[in-house]
Amino acid sequence: MIDENKPHTSDVEPDQNSVASAPAETPQTAQDSPLAEAPSLEEQIKKLLEEKQALYDQSLRRQADFENFRKRTEREQREFRQYIEAALVESLLPVLDAFERALAAPGSENAEEYRKGVELIYKQLFDILARAGLKPVEALGKPFDPHYHHAVERVETTEHPDHEVLGELQRGYLLKDRLLRPALVRVAVHPEQAAPSGAEPESDSKPKPEPEEAS
Repeated sequence: MIDENKPHTSDVEPDQNSVASAPAETPQTAQDSPLAEAPSLEEQIKKLLEEKQALYDQSLRRQADFENFRKRTEREQREFRQYIEAALVESLLPVLDAFERALAAPGSENAEEYRKGVELIYKQLFDILARAGLKPVEALGKPFDPHYHHAVERVETTEHPDHEVLGELQRGYLLKDRLLRPALVRVAVHPEQAAPSGAEPESDSKPKPEPEEAS
């Protein structure tokens, strides 16, 4: 039988001495703590600054690439428009040449009205091309310039300076200060100076040795 006077084990209070003598749970050491493995605040700030600088440099490179692409595209478009204009103007130059030949042809007084009409048409066409940037090359009376003139005839004369353009057989043109075609010109050339009077011409032949007397 269970003794009712005996105290129940669950109701027994623990001995304070035994509780005090029980070893306390020791906290984890600093090496086992997860906070010790995490980078310090300075390292995190340094890493963020490096990432920021890398993104900034990348942004600058992309901005420079885009600016170069924009400039290259604009330059190509500008050169393409200039090429189209040059091709159009060059195709119209023979028309100007035909007008100039017609105006330079001798005619009677009865054809004066016809000449004036042709001259007006020529002026209208030339004004249109001039607004597009066409400009004639200066040639007549100017010193010969191989960059803008193409000599098709040389005239020996002393009445004009050497290498002066005496005539213009076909006009040259510039398009926006770039040579479209050179002018075909006639150029003055001074003749070679003659040898002075009284001077004996030099002979390339050497004096022949005298023959030896036979012994």
